[in-house]
Amino acid sequence: MHQVRVNWQIKAILPVVFVLLAGLLLFTIATVSLGGPERHAVIMVAGAGAVIICGVSIGVLAYLIQRPMLELQEKMALISGGNLDVAVSFSRRNDEIGDLGRNFNYMMLQLRESRKEIETMHRTQMSRAEHLATLGELATGLAHEIRNPLAGIAGVIEIIGRDLPASSPARAMVKDVRLEINQINRILTDLLETARPHPPQMMRSNLNTTVEHAVMLARQQVLSHPIKIELEQAPDLHEVEHDSDQIHQVVLNLLLNAVQAIDGPGTVTVKIGERDDCAIVTVTDTGRGMTDQQMSQIFRPFYTTRNNGTGLGLSLVRRIVEEHHGHVGVTSTLGQGSTFEVEIPFVAASVPAEVA
Repeated sequence: MHQVRVNWQIKAILPVVFVLLAGLLLFTIATVSLGGPERHAVIMVAGAGAVIICGVSIGVLAYLIQRPMLELQEKMALISGGNLDVAVSFSRRNDEIGDLGRNFNYMMLQLRESRKEIETMHRTQMSRAEHLATLGELATGLAHEIRNPLAGIAGVIEIIGRDLPASSPARAMVKDVRLEINQINRILTDLLETARPHPPQMMRSNLNTTVEHAVMLARQQVLSHPIKIELEQAPDLHEVEHDSDQIHQVVLNLLLNAVQAIDGPGTVTVKIGERDDCAIVTVTDTGRGMTDQQMSQIFRPFYTTRNNGTGLGLSLVRRIVEEHHGHVGVTSTLGQGSTFEVEIPFVAASVPAEVA
């Protein structure tokens, strides 16, 4: 059954209107038909009734307004103490005060849901921090235990390579061993960069220049491949506060990943632009693309889709971008290619900028 909505102002004023009408009616009757003591008695009764009904009106006003406000104050005190599991009872009323109560309860519901999301994110970040701390200890041990004997092995291989006759088939094996030693060194370097990061040295400079240097280096890497790397700069882009060495590393990592995702001829396109208060760098390839499951894992340390990959490049990319108070994301279609988007604020939050 549909309820009739009555504003609280009307509810409050109805008793007053009733008092006025009743008093006017009694006064008219007393004036017209009564006289002497009877008239005075009627007027006294009307006056007493007016006082009583005014008292009732004040009570109605207190019920309609004061009680909800007191309840709201009590709930606000609980909220200030950290208790978000509160709701007001006057939300069932069918007037503006009820609207206030329903909006308050809805707001509290949203706050509770937001707190759950924040707690989940906090647990995730704490787990990630613990993982990186463990990774740092592991990286330090690996660097000490592996690099020293590896340097000795590399020296012995160089000596063996020089002593072998030019016609010896073992020379090809020596070359392969050198490549494997370089791969181990690269894994250790990426591991140390990921596990023991240094804070970015922020300077206000031209992001176009930073990206262009990375593109030039990547082009040198693909001279023997049928792959084109195209760059679309943004000449009017404002200077961006960033660590040029670290962002250079980010773009180069993305470019090398894009190149390695292409089987045969293909194109990698790098675009620089801006959106809101951020500079945007996108790296798009025409490679094999990724599944949704792969995209959900690619930023995790040691996850790789390549046989010779370390699985640390994209993890390092995300860490650097986040330390710049930015964001890195990916979209991909299997068989059609992938696009990585790096978003960097023009002004880094809470980091004093130096002028390049």
